[in-house]
Amino acid sequence: MAGFLLALAAAIGGTRAQDYPSKPIALAANDITVISFGRADQAALTAAYYRSFRKSTGIDVKSASYDGQTTELEQMVKTGKTVWDVMQVESRTLQLGCQAGLFEKLDHGKIGDKSDFIPGAVSDCGVGIFAWSLALAYDADKVKRAPGSWADFWDVKKYPGKRGLRRSAKYTLEIALLSDGVPASEVYKLLATAQGVDRAFRRLDRIKADVLWWEAAAQPAAFLAAGNLVMTSAYTLWIDRERQRTKNFRIAWDGSLYDVDSWAIPKGTPRISDAYRFIAFASQPEYQKMLSENIAYGPANRKALPLLDAELARTMPSAEANLKRALKVDIAFWIRHGEELEKRFDGWAPAICRQQTDDDEDYDEQAYCQDVQGNLRTRSGPHKDKDGEPHKH
Repeated sequence: MAGFLLALAAAIGGTRAQDYPSKPIALAANDITVISFGRADQAALTAAYYRSFRKSTGIDVKSASYDGQTTELEQMVKTGKTVWDVMQVESRTLQLGCQAGLFEKLDHGKIGDKSDFIPGAVSDCGVGIFAWSLALAYDADKVKRAPGSWADFWDVKKYPGKRGLRRSAKYTLEIALLSDGVPASEVYKLLATAQGVDRAFRRLDRIKADVLWWEAAAQPAAFLAAGNLVMTSAYTLWIDRERQRTKNFRIAWDGSLYDVDSWAIPKGTPRISDAYRFIAFASQPEYQKMLSENIAYGPANRKALPLLDAELARTMPSAEANLKRALKVDIAFWIRHGEELEKRFDGWAPAICRQQTDDDEDYDEQAYCQDVQGNLRTRSGPHKDKDGEPHKH
């Protein structure tokens, strides 16, 4: 999630850990430093956890944001001068960092009951903060009947119009197989074979001409709002933001993909006892409830869901009904196979046209790309076939 959270953070500013790499935050004896992803998360985390933790324990939380990279942490651990106490991390960073010895192996008995958490929320070095989801989103004003699955997404006759997909192998290949009837439990087993990968690309070939590719997390909701799409894969957080602006957007949860952001303790922090105390506090259902009330993430602790307003709880990625129909993203699979699959995908999908200005000649260097309307363009304009009609690649 770091990528799209940082996009928002960049727009509204915020304190970043990398702004003062040589000057650690000034701490009182009983303060702790918590590092997270940008102002958007910091505001919600402060409302749900930081203030309540200080009120309950007298320990102040000094918060800062980072870009998801571990370069600074690696230097701290190497020199034995760790100044961060708790970090918000994505699953990939957590798994690789745990293997590399950047994070402490957790004693979960100091945090809570493992069985209280949703699948994938507890690991050797991490415990879930929240669940996020990528799902099928659509504009209810532009479809006669609600799509209910990725199979509907592929039905361009029943649902004519452009549909959006993330321009990456990750998430998009899983969605392709789900749309072809592959059970969620079999998706990664199949994708680990050449036959499974070929099947996913053949499935994508069927709708390639009808796809508007997106890269930034905010784009699917923006494209829906602009009328460029009738449906799209999208991070549900951003669809929720648009719905708050009275947009008639809906989410079909069947076949959604989900993952978890986690708390981790940097290796060597001298305040490890207080770090455990903070994570245990933030893992309690009443405070996870507060987080979900401030930002549209699902609680990682199942016991928080009954505490939420029933209507709000139904919209959470970790709601029981939504989780039953969801696919947990397999980070280990993408660590092993990501490079080769992304390389193939990048050669298969059209490039995205870069923004052109009067002084920008980059567009001229792109012989073939897709614009924000979904049109395929060359240096001379929309791509046409031999009969003069726009070419559907």
